[in-house]
Amino acid sequence: MASINDLMDDVLLIIFWNLSCSDDRHSFGLTCHRWLRLQNIARRSLSLEFSYDIHVYQQYIRYLPRLVSRFPNLRSVVLAGCAELQDSSLLHLRLIGQTLRSLSLQCCFGITDAGIVNMSAGCPHLISVTLYRSNVTDVGIKALAESCPGLESVNLSHCTLISDAGIGALSRGCPGIRAMVLSSCRGVTGTGFRGCSSSLVFVEADSCPLTPEGVLGIVSGGGLEYLNVTGLRSWVGGDGLDGLGGGLARNLRFLNLRACRFVGNESVSAISGGCPNLEEWNLALCHEVRTPGWVAIGSNCENLRALHVSRCRNLCDLGLQSIGEGCVRLTSLYMHGCRMVTDIGMESFRRRRPEVEVRRKEYCCIGPSPDEYFLW
Repeated sequence: MASINDLMDDVLLIIFWNLSCSDDRHSFGLTCHRWLRLQNIARRSLSLEFSYDIHVYQQYIRYLPRLVSRFPNLRSVVLAGCAELQDSSLLHLRLIGQTLRSLSLQCCFGITDAGIVNMSAGCPHLISVTLYRSNVTDVGIKALAESCPGLESVNLSHCTLISDAGIGALSRGCPGIRAMVLSSCRGVTGTGFRGCSSSLVFVEADSCPLTPEGVLGIVSGGGLEYLNVTGLRSWVGGDGLDGLGGGLARNLRFLNLRACRFVGNESVSAISGGCPNLEEWNLALCHEVRTPGWVAIGSNCENLRALHVSRCRNLCDLGLQSIGEGCVRLTSLYMHGCRMVTDIGMESFRRRRPEVEVRRKEYCCIGPSPDEYFLW
């Protein structure tokens, strides 16, 4: 008499993948050794649970070789928080190098260029890598770009040893790259992006020492849709961001200029006129934007849905009126601490635009995260 165990492995794997209940998936391997082997083959991701106990991470590192051997088809591995993970441990990932697509080494402080060089050589199909707060330098980044030309998303936030040379290697070596997160990379001015691919649509470079040339380099590919340069420091010779309105940033949908205190009317007017697809714009703490800038936003930003203006010292009733008379698709206005806006001005805005929700909140971030962005 035939039984379910007479089915071929391929058929049993299809049954496993179609189990909708997580409990059923977990208990699948308890049936017999064969089903356990199939369950291991079907596993696609490995993520180590967070712990405050350093001994837990030491156990993770100890058992990593056995885990990658047990699950030969892993596509995603998250080793975030393993501060004591050493370069030698990354060699074990080469066992799953042909299937591995996503790797997170967030806060793995023991990883150096040597580990990245050896790992990337054995994992050529990576498309997403997170090296947040690592000690990797341009040497490791160049090796990553050379070995993994299919990279699409890279997170190098707080990698203080990275410079424009590493960014340039990624831009040139990975023509399909779509997202770069470089928050607080003190050696990145942005010039490494010059000549980047049009596939680049998402860049977070907040708290980086960007230059005017660097900002133009970031948008030089012409495909950028999301740009975060929060906390940009001033430079000599104007506010320097008017170049964003020159045509290369026409596809921008999300722009975060929060706390760019030197940004003024010239840049805001140019951006509002040259970036017609803007949906969300954060200008909180941009004190140099005055009435002409707000008038330009009201006149040009027809697709704007959310505007952040909290603590803008020079937003007054007339500027708020201009926003209300224009920005026909606006649904959210994040606003508080604007002392030049009177109660009368605020009431007038509410009467004119009752559909706009005025929120007394201030957000550092806007729009979706990189992972969320590509699900849209």
